[in-house]
Amino acid sequence: MFTTTGSRGLYKAPLTKSLLLIPSAVALLLVVVLPQYQGLFLNNLQAVRQDYQVWRLVCGRLICLDLKDTFCSSLLVYNFRIFERRYGSRKFASFLLGTWVLSALVDVLLAEALRHVFHLQVDMLPSGPLGPIFALFVPFYRSVPPVQVTQVLGQLSVTNKSLVYIVGLQLLTSSPVMWIIALSGLVSGLLYHNDALRVQRVLFVPRWMARGSSYLLEPLLSGAEPAGETALGMGATLDIQRQQRMDLLDQRILLSQFAQIRRSRQQQQFGLINWNRFFPSLRHRGRNHNPAQPQQPAHPNPSDNSTVNEEQVALLMEMGFTRLDALEALRASDNDLNMATNFLLQR
Repeated sequence: MFTTTGSRGLYKAPLTKSLLLIPSAVALLLVVVLPQYQGLFLNNLQAVRQDYQVWRLVCGRLICLDLKDTFCSSLLVYNFRIFERRYGSRKFASFLLGTWVLSALVDVLLAEALRHVFHLQVDMLPSGPLGPIFALFVPFYRSVPPVQVTQVLGQLSVTNKSLVYIVGLQLLTSSPVMWIIALSGLVSGLLYHNDALRVQRVLFVPRWMARGSSYLLEPLLSGAEPAGETALGMGATLDIQRQQRMDLLDQRILLSQFAQIRRSRQQQQFGLINWNRFFPSLRHRGRNHNPAQPQQPAHPNPSDNSTVNEEQVALLMEMGFTRLDALEALRASDNDLNMATNFLLQR
């Protein structure tokens, strides 16, 4: 499983949806229908340097004129939607705006450094919002924990983040000078993520603008909540379809266990009686228990930390979750970090 988020689709990600639809539609329109207007969106550093056409630093960084870059950047934006769900649309938009401005300045500085130091003239750079996309690799690398999926040739590990890095590598190799865009994006992502020089207080989306955009655009761009019944893929054999159904049932059982642990904790906090101790659930009835052995409780005590990996707890706490929620999610998922992350993102 290569996905890095719990729920599928674009639920609670209206800004990501707009970044997928609008630039892709305009790029397709410029390439197929209106190729005569592509010159307005060229990232022409020579025109900026010699003719002082500063507006090209804006227009040249809006639309990808190469459909391969459009496709790869759309895949990356879709995978990075986890940050909009985690931090909110306004903070996600502020990150994109800040890194977009910073990467434009770093692009010019790198091009001038190459011209003066190595006598290498760079007149054109790939068009489109590629700088912020490469900048998103910084929080992706730092805050999304890798979970091993499989191994290739017994040594090379494949994680839930491998596909994202492969797509980024494909985007990096699409142009000989794409490394300038990638380097400026990573530098701007580090600067903004670490709040160097307090850039987050200077480059941000105002609250009134976020509220106005949410009021006007969110009814059009908001995604539907994922349905409770997950569609099963058509497997090549009946065994594959049965395995898919078993995986789905296992996930539902673990989700119900996680919800029951949360209810038990709330009942203990408010001094309520846990009636599950006196009336067990239906799936526990009818089981044959050995009378000589004491019956084990269905769930561990939330205060017991012996069966939880502290490194995984620390990773979840770095992602912004509380320690108690991290402990409950790891217990419910049997220390499966990827599934625990999915539980916490879906609640």
